[in-house]
Amino acid sequence: MFEAADIREWRGHDVRDPGGHKIGVLESVYVDTATDKPFFATVTVGLPTRRRLVFVPLPGATVGPGYLTVTYAKDLVRKAPAIDTDGELPAPDEPKVFAHYELDYAPGTGGERRLARR
Repeated sequence: MFEAADIREWRGHDVRDPGGHKIGVLESVYVDTATDKPFFATVTVGLPTRRRLVFVPLPGATVGPGYLTVTYAKDLVRKAPAIDTDGELPAPDEPKVFAHYELDYAPGTGGERRLARR
């Protein structure tokens, strides 16, 4: 496996945890607005009638043939803050996503959002 260079090309591929367990399918990528580098992905999880998108951090993610492996366990990811499959992350919910993974959160210097969907 190798470090994901342009993770946006992996949309629609399986997302796995470090143990190889399938979490879901990569739906979209959110970049850090300060660096414009991929920082979170949304992963489609749930039953066909109750699908939702959960957030998972991308730093340290690696890719293999047809899948992406993140550094977080399936159970933790599936309990992460979620949005509807056609939804968007509200600005006030950004800190909750970071807190779920015990990551530091700070909005931009002018109070702007930290994450932007690409």
